Amino acid sequence: MPPITQQSNSSPGLNLGLFSIPQSLLLEIGTASILLLLTTGKTTLKALESLGQASEEVFRGDRLPILPFPENHESGSQS
Repeated sequence: MPPITQQSNSSPGLNLGLFSIPQSLLLEIGTASILLLLTTGKTTLKALESLGQASEEVFRGDRLPILPFPENHESGSQS
């Protein structure tokens, strides 16, 4: 019975049979995706904050119309 030897690969990475992806490329893709996620999170946070401030401006008192209030007439007092 012949001894079983494993072939050592000089460039570690993801071996998919027909081709292999080097470890440095996997690291670059992972780093880029995390940086993109952080940038998207900051942009989303700023957009939500500005949307909240704009919605507060709708309910400010100086922008609302002045409503006429009816005067209180006391029906019990006759002079």
